[in-house]
Amino acid sequence: MLVAMKLPFLNRDEEQRRLRRFLGGKGGRLAVLYGRRRCGKSTLIQRVAGDHALYFLADQRDAPLQIDALAVEAGRILPEFAAARYGSWDALLSTLEARLDRPLNVLLDEFPYLVGTSPELPSLLQRYLDRPGEKKISFLLCGSSQRMMQGLVLDRTAPLYGRAEEILKVEPLGPGWIAEALGVTGQAAVEAYAIWGGVPRYWELAQGFGSMGEAVRELVLDRRGVLHDEPATLLLDDLRTAGQAYSLLSLIGAGCNRLSEIAGRMGKPAGSLTRPLSNLIELGYVCREAPFGDDERSTKRTLYRLSDPFLSFYFRFLQPNRSLLELGLMEPVEDRLKDDFASHVGAVWETLARRSVPFLRLAETRWGVASRWWGAGADGPVEFDVVAESLDQRSVLIGEVKWSQKESEGQRWAEQLRARIARAPFLKGRNVIPALWLKKSLDAGEGVEVITPGAVLDVLR
Repeated sequence: MLVAMKLPFLNRDEEQRRLRRFLGGKGGRLAVLYGRRRCGKSTLIQRVAGDHALYFLADQRDAPLQIDALAVEAGRILPEFAAARYGSWDALLSTLEARLDRPLNVLLDEFPYLVGTSPELPSLLQRYLDRPGEKKISFLLCGSSQRMMQGLVLDRTAPLYGRAEEILKVEPLGPGWIAEALGVTGQAAVEAYAIWGGVPRYWELAQGFGSMGEAVRELVLDRRGVLHDEPATLLLDDLRTAGQAYSLLSLIGAGCNRLSEIAGRMGKPAGSLTRPLSNLIELGYVCREAPFGDDERSTKRTLYRLSDPFLSFYFRFLQPNRSLLELGLMEPVEDRLKDDFASHVGAVWETLARRSVPFLRLAETRWGVASRWWGAGADGPVEFDVVAESLDQRSVLIGEVKWSQKESEGQRWAEQLRARIARAPFLKGRNVIPALWLKKSLDAGEGVEVITPGAVLDVLR
């Protein structure tokens, strides 16, 4: 049973500081805020807006209706402002400027909708910002179409290029915040993050249910669920057609990680997929992975993986079973989910382990960014889940990540890890620190660092 609940506002301290500084300044300035849908952008700008600000949430209506709607909002600040009709954005903004007796911040949420019906609007804002003399209006533009928002301010040919004083991308929250949001800790927090990732709106939806299983059933698996078609919705924010991007996500989520394999499954030349994959990387949905020490731009050993836990969960459990779910047959899908869920959580836990390395002081040493490593060993292939070099370049951290475990396995895993370290040629002569990331603390013997979910989540906030 769904119980409506409101998620507390979490983190975003740096974004709030920068936005409040911008909004507290003089008129005639521009800031841009963007990021994927459901990450709390609207809540953030409403939180920092202040009393003397004009907030407007755009939609997909025609331009004259949007102009009228913004005039109504302006009428809350300027009496009788909405009594007149404005035939264009230029007329509305010119009148607004003339009526003001002090600076005003105009916050245009979902700005891409306005540009969609009024493509002249960026050029109009450019002319206003570039006009000499004192100006009273500052603009904060916000949007979920990441590529359009980036194009407005980062493309050298765009009218607003170089004019923004703040350009902030709102990312999903760090995994450590899910403990506070959902009231879970340790192993349960990692399992929850493996389903919902760091998107606050997903957390807010999930906390209204009695259990994670019920939330997954009602929100994701049920064909009427709010998140049942979430990947397509996300892609349509940024792409004219989502078919190819959806196919790429589906294949990568199913375990196709090499470009040649992906291209073969899609029946396309590998070169034709480079740009679409780069787009998905820019949007934060896919990551490119290379072995530790390889140049990501030149290595031929690149792997592609889904970087968002929710998308990984979706394409692992929902997409292959869509036909069953369309028939309302959720029970067999839930059975498959239960059988394979630990493996999914293990993959997410491995990613969290690598992310945690630069923030953990292991063996009294600070470490750089961690990666995986795979390659030829002394007598066969060798793989390591975590590899990082110390900031002083004197040591190498080598880690193994486990989710399923028994009480007696700590020392056995440590011995196996040391045996693989001895077989890896790139570690010969180096000072190696072995480490195990485990879902609960076990005795791994002297000299082996053991890191558990609580320690990882504490540093990933």
